[in-house]
Amino acid sequence: MPDYAALHRLDGRRMVLFGAGNGIGRQSAHALAAGGARVLCVDLDGNRAAAVAAQTGGLPYRCDVTRRAAVRDLFREAPGLLGGPVGGVVDIVGTARYAGLPALDDAGWHRHFDVVLRHALLAVQYGGEAVAAAGGGPLVFVASVSGLTAAPQHAAYGAAKAALMSLVRSAAVELGPRGVRVNAVAPGVVWTPRVAALLGTEGRRRNAENAPLGRVAETADIAAALYFLASPLSAYVTGQTLVVDGGVGVKFPYPMIGGDL
Repeated sequence: MPDYAALHRLDGRRMVLFGAGNGIGRQSAHALAAGGARVLCVDLDGNRAAAVAAQTGGLPYRCDVTRRAAVRDLFREAPGLLGGPVGGVVDIVGTARYAGLPALDDAGWHRHFDVVLRHALLAVQYGGEAVAAAGGGPLVFVASVSGLTAAPQHAAYGAAKAALMSLVRSAAVELGPRGVRVNAVAPGVVWTPRVAALLGTEGRRRNAENAPLGRVAETADIAAALYFLASPLSAYVTGQTLVVDGGVGVKFPYPMIGGDL
């Protein structure tokens, strides 16, 4: 029988984490390190990368992951920094700037596809090659329920996240024969510092009431799902998007009517 406890561990694995400096990324760095992984903490903000690396025993790396040359250089340098080949990539980079369709300009549209999607392509191309060369392993991305459903002012963000999930499926098919698994986690509302500043106390209350589980997701909830997909426990899972939304997406959308119909 398999040693299921051992399958939960990441001992000896060297991981590259995009967007490690804050929110879900910071929590994911702690999760990966707690599992035994050596983590290259990548962030656009070098100070944040350094702080998280110090907390987790990882290594900081400042990088604009939307630039092809920068991502290419990152994966060229990562094995030397980590002391061995890259065994997996976790990517939580993304952005959302909400605007209704009539107000959506070219710059807003292109920014979403640049930050949400284009950098993920670079992670697949360079990170996927690095992981394949090391004998296989996971690539894990953060998608969003906005790419599965629709909401006002989410058109650009939702379209980019839907495209990301399509990229995940295609990458899983192409990289699977080389031992690379590619998956995504699609969160709903997550109480990151950015979301807290946007929604405030009343927004948290309303979103908690809307969730069947009765609360808003914490960053640790998403990091746990990312960890599962990065671990050997999910060794036969690829091309999938795991929704982590507290059950919001499966609710019957209309008010219930009392009594017999």
